Amino acid sequence: MKANDKIDAREIRRKLGLNQQQFWSKLGVTQSGGSRYESGRNMPRPVQQLLRLVHVEQIDIQKIKREDYEVVEYLRATKSSMFKDLKKEAKDYAKAAKKGA
Repeated sequence: MKANDKIDAREIRRKLGLNQQQFWSKLGVTQSGGSRYESGRNMPRPVQQLLRLVHVEQIDIQKIKREDYEVVEYLRATKSSMFKDLKKEAKDYAKAAKKGA
């Protein structure tokens, strides 16, 4: 799923086997707000991004720290070739870990 793909929150939630409270609370959204999004109300872009990160990419946002983000931004801005190399290595590492699981 790409960042700009249309997100079907209800379908994702059902595939994960979660009720609305479980699903939406991980994003800081109330059950009633999530219900409105699932019923067709426009979902704000930040909520879409969080949904993609948490429920599609399976990233535990509770573990991300501001300094982690700052390091990534620093590398991206000042050491772009190192950033690209590290990104590729991390991707390869994740693939190898999945195969070994």
